[in-house]
Amino acid sequence: MNILETKDLHHDFSGLKVLFGIDLQVEEGERHAVIGPNGAGKTTLFNTITGTYHPSKGKVFFKGKDITGYKPHKLARIGMGRSFQITSTFTRLTAFQNIRLAILAKHGIRFNLFRYVDKMKDITRETEIMLERVNLINERNVPAGLLSYGKSRALEISMAMATDPELILLDEFAAGMSRDETHNAVAMIRKMTEGKTVVIIEHDMDVVFSLADRITVLHYGKILATGKPDDIRDNQDVKDAYLGDLHV
Repeated sequence: MNILETKDLHHDFSGLKVLFGIDLQVEEGERHAVIGPNGAGKTTLFNTITGTYHPSKGKVFFKGKDITGYKPHKLARIGMGRSFQITSTFTRLTAFQNIRLAILAKHGIRFNLFRYVDKMKDITRETEIMLERVNLINERNVPAGLLSYGKSRALEISMAMATDPELILLDEFAAGMSRDETHNAVAMIRKMTEGKTVVIIEHDMDVVFSLADRITVLHYGKILATGKPDDIRDNQDVKDAYLGDLHV
């Protein structure tokens, strides 16, 4: 069963066409990578799926339901989470406070409503469990703006995961990370996404081929190929357009 589909998806910016009839199918429970050279349309595709942009043509379906044009907050409520290419935490709040905000949102709780005070102990415990899962418990009281880059990215991913989405989209989560940070992030994502569906945009081919069950290659706003990692690695059109002689 496909949890996410796009059908004949197009997008343009004031006449500049970026996506040309994208038909993407993501199966429930798989880790699906979207790769391609800079300018291929990867982030535009994510932004169109997640409601930041409205497609100029075509439809987006989540669990068979037409969600075309749904705003990000509405998508979060129905089970879709996303991290961004640029870190988007609240830099003045601590790691604990950032994750707690995401968990409060999951439970539909506004923090300033005193009638929910009895639930705060449960919220606190849930927040601490998430901090432990992403190895940020020692940074519990550190403002997000003072975290290392790798830990800041881990915090952002944990915030996306804290809403307990069925589908999570990760936009270049390893960008700017050291080798060790990338290794830790891959291990964290593998552990935290068991039983969930993940779609990633990523330039690091080691990350892509170690995580992905299937890969879709975008080229100039069109799908060039979709398949299992070995199929993509051996695809001559993909080599010519993107991978070249990379040994991945």
